[in-house]
Order: sequence, then C-alpha cells, then structure tokens
Amino acid sequence: MSLILRIPYNAVRSFSSTLVRDTKQWRVSQGLPANRNAEGILTDGPDYTFLDGRPTPLLHKQKLRMLKQREYAAQIVEMCAELDFAKERHQNLLKAEAEEKQKYIESRLKPKGNMLSRNSKK
Repeated sequence: MSLILRIPYNAVRSFSSTLVRDTKQWRVSQGLPANRNAEGILTDGPDYTFLDGRPTPLLHKQKLRMLKQREYAAQIVEMCAELDFAKERHQNLLKAEAEEKQKYIESRLKPKGNMLSRNSKK
C-alpha cells in the first residue's frame, strides 16, 4: 500500500526574488553592470597565457564585444557627420534668408527727384 500525499496548490510557498531585484538596482545605481559576471577581470581576461609571450586568441565574448564596440563607433561617426551636415545646412538656410531679406530691402522703391538732392546736400 503506497501513500500518496495530496498537497493543495495554495499550500506551496511562493519564491520571492526581491533581494535579487534590489541587488541589481543597487549595482546599476553604483554604475556597475546589473550582472556581476557580465564583465570584469575574470570574464575579460584570457583563460591561459603562453610562456613565450605570444598573445592568446580572443575569447568568443571578447570578439563579440569588440565587434559591437566597432559598430557603435561607426554609428557615432555617421551620426556626427549627419549632425555636422544639419548644422551647416541650417546656417546656409539662415544666411540665404538674410540675403533674401536684404535683397528685398534694397529693391524697395526709392524716393525720386528733390528728395535725393536734399539728402545729398546735407
């Protein structure tokens, strides 16, 4: 005769991860990565070294991180170029608008005859 215990669903204790969540928030607030194993000397350093001084090959995550940093750098350069272009275009538009306004002012009708001679005598 086997004894089977039936435990009601509500009787099972729930697991709370507030401590983990609070720890992550603290790490992020301190400027550290949320996952303590994401980076660091043990994660970033090589697994082994050659005694004759040869460089060790990059680890898979190191390669991925390097490629991601290169992509970020390329995006930064591209966005800076776009920003410089936008600034230059805006300056050119302002300059063209000022020239158009000046051209309009110069092309206004001017007084004729006696008014010109009186202004030149003074």
